[in-house]
Amino acid sequence: MNTAPPAKSSLKRLIQLATHLPDHRPLGQWAPLALRLIVGYGFMAHGLAKLFRGPEAFTVILQAMHFPFAAVFSWLTVVIEVFGGLAILLGAFVTLASIPMLITLLVATFAVHLPYGFSSIKLLSVGPNGALFGQPGYETDLLYMAALITLVIGGPGPFAVDHFLRRWAKGPGRTAEDLR
Repeated sequence: MNTAPPAKSSLKRLIQLATHLPDHRPLGQWAPLALRLIVGYGFMAHGLAKLFRGPEAFTVILQAMHFPFAAVFSWLTVVIEVFGGLAILLGAFVTLASIPMLITLLVATFAVHLPYGFSSIKLLSVGPNGALFGQPGYETDLLYMAALITLVIGGPGPFAVDHFLRRWAKGPGRTAEDLR
């Protein structure tokens, strides 16, 4: 008679292997840094491109889409993208900086990208001059929004201006509860 316990199924062994990976929690506190660097750089790159081309060029685009106060929104977008991107990159005032950035993304999503569907890459054709791509959808907008919301909820991490400001504001002998 066999008294050995029944063997685990292959599926159970696979699940156990997949869910019992090494503990990376000590490194997890640094995860926001990657988000901050790419989101901050991305916003700054878009804002600086608008600035270097001249905000007037972006104003013409906004006017063609029938945006009211196109010149004002053109400059406002440049300021939000450049300074908001820098703030996120540095981890400075992340919650405050994220608000106008999220609003900008929502406007871009609904006013520009939504009609083109989800995908951010639309290969139309490949010819002798290379690939021809169509208008991007709202995929990238959603990724940026998710990253900003993650940073607001989870915090910018220990290597962030916000972290150092919080420690400075706490001062010696004060607890985090004193700052609430």
